[in-house]
Amino acid sequence: MSKPVCLVTAPVATRSGYGAHSRDIVRALVKLDKYDVKIYNVRWGNCSMNALNKDDPNDKLIIDRLLKQPQLDKQPELHIHIVIPNEFQQFGKYNIGITAGLEKTACPPEWIQGMNKMDMNIVPSHFVKDVMNSVSFNVNNKETNQPAGQIKVEKPVEVLFEGVDTNIFKKTDKFSKDFVDEMKNVKESFNFLYVGHWLQGGLGNDRKDTGMLVKVFLETFKNMKTKPGLIMKTSGATFSVLDREDILNRIKVIKDTINGDLPNIYLLHGDFTDEEMNELYNHPKAKAHVNITHGEGFGRPLLESTISQKPVIASGWSGHVDFLPKSSAVLLNGSVDDVPKSAFPENMYVEGSKWFTVNYQEASAYMKDVYKNYKNYTLNAKKLGMVNKSKFSLDAMTTKLGEILDKYVPEFPKEVELKLPTLKKVSEPSTKLPKLKLPKLKKV
Repeated sequence: MSKPVCLVTAPVATRSGYGAHSRDIVRALVKLDKYDVKIYNVRWGNCSMNALNKDDPNDKLIIDRLLKQPQLDKQPELHIHIVIPNEFQQFGKYNIGITAGLEKTACPPEWIQGMNKMDMNIVPSHFVKDVMNSVSFNVNNKETNQPAGQIKVEKPVEVLFEGVDTNIFKKTDKFSKDFVDEMKNVKESFNFLYVGHWLQGGLGNDRKDTGMLVKVFLETFKNMKTKPGLIMKTSGATFSVLDREDILNRIKVIKDTINGDLPNIYLLHGDFTDEEMNELYNHPKAKAHVNITHGEGFGRPLLESTISQKPVIASGWSGHVDFLPKSSAVLLNGSVDDVPKSAFPENMYVEGSKWFTVNYQEASAYMKDVYKNYKNYTLNAKKLGMVNKSKFSLDAMTTKLGEILDKYVPEFPKEVELKLPTLKKVSEPSTKLPKLKLPKLKKV
């Protein structure tokens, strides 16, 4: 009996957050074994399309299901679209939209309209679900310009976290020779590690607040006799040489505004594999993870970093608080402020939207305390890593996805194979007339 067809439209081949999320969703669907999974790969901005390796069994199961042409022999029973909501399309008999959502308190109205196209939607955190369900836009009648109601999410929204592949992200003390040699360039034995993009916007206005992290770190540890370092695995839009030089220049510009004997900052720039990222999280010179982001839909690198069982300092707001409880991580206080227009492309900016800004003095104090009293933070970090390894694993995500599909996706009529009875061949009619036996006649 054939399974229902599930078409997944997603940027599965791209090196991006959406790409990684898409690949995990596909692997989970294959493992659930409920559907005949087909994949239509799409681009994701300018991200490179080389994330799939045909020699990796985990990638091979995706490659084998890629459509060579954007067409199917029939309408799929289920369509799962993994993009931003304004791009959601109905291709299946039942349609699910999956989005990482947003890192602020509002979204464009087109996102709401896109979510209402689908039969149900999936987001990665309770923060995104709450924001999506709370956003509404007034609609006016085109002819009279009088109020005619509101646009708001009318379809179900469920939370499905982005699971960590614990076969890759795990506690380890094994490192490749190339990585060990590279880390010899880091002089300090104690370093804070930052992983994230350095996006558009001036100082304090880029989405991850990367610029202010650099400034706070430099101000906190300048002129100290023994200083920690800051390792930054960051980039802008690409991994090009021009991008690397731009990041180095941004760091220099901030350093030039601060007087004194400054601590060292190390830039790691380039396209790392997941295995290389796990080595970075676990390296003994990377003692604590730090991220003062303005907001996250989920915060995948933060979750991955917790598995290394090292202290985490992060903003106490938005998607990542689902897996960073106050009892186990340093969650920084701050304020919810207006999002500056310079932080987003014009088509992504929404008037009145807000995001989080940490208390920089508090961030400085905690960084200094983690450095000076490191052992006070290691027990909670170890507990957090062990809990997240189980609770937020890829296997746990697969189970949760199965529960959501069972709850919402209807049973589709099964294709019944029609078995006709065996027909016997009918013989050709004879051309000879049958012999007629007449009775004998008696003479009268």
